[in-house]
Amino acid sequence: MYHSVGDTTDDPYRLTVSPGRLARQLGWLRRRGLRGVSMADLLAARARGGGRNLVGLTFDDGYTDFVDLAVPLLRRHGFGATVFVLPGRLDGENAWDALGPRKRLLGKQGIRVAAATDGIEVGSHGLTHIDLTRADAETLRAEVADSRALLSELTGTDIQGFCYPYGYLDQRVMDAVRDAGYRYACAVDPGPLNGVHALPRIHIGENDTSVRLFLKHRLHRLRRRPVKGA
Repeated sequence: MYHSVGDTTDDPYRLTVSPGRLARQLGWLRRRGLRGVSMADLLAARARGGGRNLVGLTFDDGYTDFVDLAVPLLRRHGFGATVFVLPGRLDGENAWDALGPRKRLLGKQGIRVAAATDGIEVGSHGLTHIDLTRADAETLRAEVADSRALLSELTGTDIQGFCYPYGYLDQRVMDAVRDAGYRYACAVDPGPLNGVHALPRIHIGENDTSVRLFLKHRLHRLRRRPVKGA
């Protein structure tokens, strides 16, 4: 689970990784015979009984630096990834991060560029990045179903994946995501929930050196239950 790629000088939430660090992290995966792919490609491979050498790479929020900085590095390594975007904040910024810094979000053209790039999948992060567990029924429907419809129209593709803002979900939210037609959804730590609509992820940031990546990889396998239906 990545977010932004760029300058890490002002990064109060530790959500940014520098291009140099990202390049080293991708190289670490490749040296171990692993290949980064989109979540759709990972789950499709698992459904066929394969995918043991694949790692799902995700980038939340849909910052413009995904297209500008992350995609060239991914292509250099022959990797793919999924970027989760906010069609309700096109060309906007991350106003939900109270401490900043302010970063630009992808607009229509940037999302289309991402969707047209080989190996890159576009998924929904909701419309506006709100805590869905506190949303009323109408707002929840708009954030989940309407965002999928908007992105499908914008990209001309079937939007398969959803990412819960802040990683927050409960049974009601997960059911809404499944009922909206998403084939999978990414969380962070889904707690007691399980299945392809409550996929756990490992946060990766600027401080994750090769040693930390190794430890996170091992500890993740020990802490997580196998995902049902994946």
